[in-house]
Amino acid sequence: MHGHSRLGRTKSGGLAGTSSSSSKSTCSKFVFLLMSAIFRRRGLLLFAPLFYISGMLLYMGSLSFDVVLVQKHPPPLPGSIYTSPQLFHHLWPFMEFESDTNNNNATSTNLLMKVWNVKEDRQWKPCANRTLPQIEFPKSNGYLIIEANGGLNQQRLSICDAVAVAGLLNATLVIPLFHLNSVWRDSSHFGDIFDEDFFIQSLQKHVHVVRELPDDILQLFDNNISNIVNLRVKAWSSPAHYLKKVLPELLEMRAVRIAPFSNRLAQSVPSKIQGLRCFSNFGALRFSEPIRTLAESMVDRMVKLSSQSGGKYVSVHLRFEEDMVAFSCCEYDGGAEEKHEMDIARERSWRGKFKRKHRIINPGVNRVDGKCPLTPLEVGMMLRGMGFDNTTLVYVAAGKIYKEQKYMAPLKQMFPRLQTKNTLATPEELAQFLGHSSRLAALDYTVCLHSEVFVTTQGGNFPHFLMGHRRYMYGGHSKTIKPDKRRLALLFDNPHVRWEVFKQHMKDMLHNSDLKGTEVKKAGGSLYTFPMPDCMCKQVEPKNENANIGKNLKL
Repeated sequence: MHGHSRLGRTKSGGLAGTSSSSSKSTCSKFVFLLMSAIFRRRGLLLFAPLFYISGMLLYMGSLSFDVVLVQKHPPPLPGSIYTSPQLFHHLWPFMEFESDTNNNNATSTNLLMKVWNVKEDRQWKPCANRTLPQIEFPKSNGYLIIEANGGLNQQRLSICDAVAVAGLLNATLVIPLFHLNSVWRDSSHFGDIFDEDFFIQSLQKHVHVVRELPDDILQLFDNNISNIVNLRVKAWSSPAHYLKKVLPELLEMRAVRIAPFSNRLAQSVPSKIQGLRCFSNFGALRFSEPIRTLAESMVDRMVKLSSQSGGKYVSVHLRFEEDMVAFSCCEYDGGAEEKHEMDIARERSWRGKFKRKHRIINPGVNRVDGKCPLTPLEVGMMLRGMGFDNTTLVYVAAGKIYKEQKYMAPLKQMFPRLQTKNTLATPEELAQFLGHSSRLAALDYTVCLHSEVFVTTQGGNFPHFLMGHRRYMYGGHSKTIKPDKRRLALLFDNPHVRWEVFKQHMKDMLHNSDLKGTEVKKAGGSLYTFPMPDCMCKQVEPKNENANIGKNLKL
């Protein structure tokens, strides 16, 4: 019995020791027969050493083969595997106990009332139009047509950059065209999402804007806009490039087209051009009337529902749609079924991109690097750890969540007062927006914009634009929780961590988000995320007369 237990088994189910003995016996017979043949034919004696060495290598190979079979894989990197459900199972009793204690304590204070350390005398104020001259234009150099692609805020970026380029070239901007994106699949036009009249009127003293090309210009191109030369401008092109390459074409052809136009203007441009970016984003672009009407009603409902916390609520941008999970190349707890569904989703939206020859997909490394979208469960644990209790009103901004019933259940368990656009608005109110992802995203954007706390869980234009817009609205502070997902990956992979230790890590993360709330734009940064100092002016703090009197008395 003991001798057999040491042998182990091969993949075929036989004993490893028996297999090894058989291999040795066969190899020995083969060598014997080979040597006999060599000695019968003396001419082959010259090759004897070669045959001998080959035989020994074959023999030794048979010895080492079984060792390879039983070799163990190295342990996974800390934080590389999704184990958050086990952690939640461990921490949930502590969350429940803490909630019961707070509910029974009449003196407990809701974290929303004191979450941010914002000074009363705010340091920054909006001044997006300070660099814009209020003078009449010279004659237009021609018409600029651009094609905005992507989702809501990618389109927003393209529009604002187009205004800046039109100002740079002294061109007349035609209301941007929207490209039908394979991922977003939204056929909306500019006027369906943004207030077209307000946009044109707001910019009338700064940039020429028209709804469409005049007939006389269109006739130059056989009444077909596709015949207008499409200038392939590289990403992040400088103002000098536009003046040198685009302007001559504009003057000669009287109309030029740039498609696509995403990220086609450098971040660093002259202050006047930067001012046009600021004003178009924060001043000239507002949502269309149908979107504004419903969005404002949704905000009012959130404020009323959160009356016990002074009308303040938390909003979460949850990026856990099927396309996002597929694009991230991360693995969760769905096994073979999840892998199959993600392969199909990747091929449907990005046709072959993830199957290229040298493309390496490593889900574990992605998780350790903080590149995996947070699950609703992970967001809930993070917020509870930071101190937001089960009475907190939470609004979730998202598309269709992947396996929604499974993944949303624990978040609703932690925050039973959770709301989405589908619970906050009636089916009749939402009917006109269904099938139009950018219009639905505009509703989410507005509710998130007016929340006391905004939580971003994955990168992208939506949180970047929101953070900048919130800084512009709230005196320079974004009031945004931007978690350290590398650190979270390690914490979530520790299913036995003490609740108090977990909470301390979460509170440190909240404090760090508070400190970075008033971050100023650095070289190469985007003013859409960091509007200070390009779009905002620093206030001079009022002098404290009492302090001056005190100083004089000491003298």
